[in-house]
Amino acid sequence: MRVELYVEEYFYELSPTTSVKIGDTYARIPPETWENWFNRWLEILDPHIPPAPSYEIGLRLTDDSQIQKLNAQYRQQNKPTDVLAFAALEVDFPQTKEMLASVPLYLGDIIVSVDTAQRQAQQQEYSLPTELAWLAAHGLLHLLGWDHPDEESLGRMLEQQVRLLNAIGIAIDMG
Repeated sequence: MRVELYVEEYFYELSPTTSVKIGDTYARIPPETWENWFNRWLEILDPHIPPAPSYEIGLRLTDDSQIQKLNAQYRQQNKPTDVLAFAALEVDFPQTKEMLASVPLYLGDIIVSVDTAQRQAQQQEYSLPTELAWLAAHGLLHLLGWDHPDEESLGRMLEQQVRLLNAIGIAIDMG
């Protein structure tokens, strides 16, 4: 199994006046690391995903103002959020064997606000890379059809996120 991950680090292209100071407190996650993490996560989630020789995912790291625009446009909530996931797969999406054999299966896009992630990391007393991994794992589960309309399903989703982070060597204490 293989994932083609397209990482857009829009956040780092913004002016240096952004609210998160990228320096000693922020260790940038290299694209190769992201790709390794997503490959590992998809191995673990294999029973939950449509079979394909490879997968394609977009990951965009952005700021609060951009994610707020997307949140307003697509979810009618005019405020920043931590992560948005735009799933490409519909439940009854027709897939022929030829399609699956020829191109990577596009799962969708995950957009993470580094600004919000930084604030949440400080509140949770996590490092920013840990929070970014947490949010990316959450977004991936949404791409694969997981949702949390109630406390019970949210609990299951959070447990799965803990498993995914543990698999890449990040220990999260949900207590």
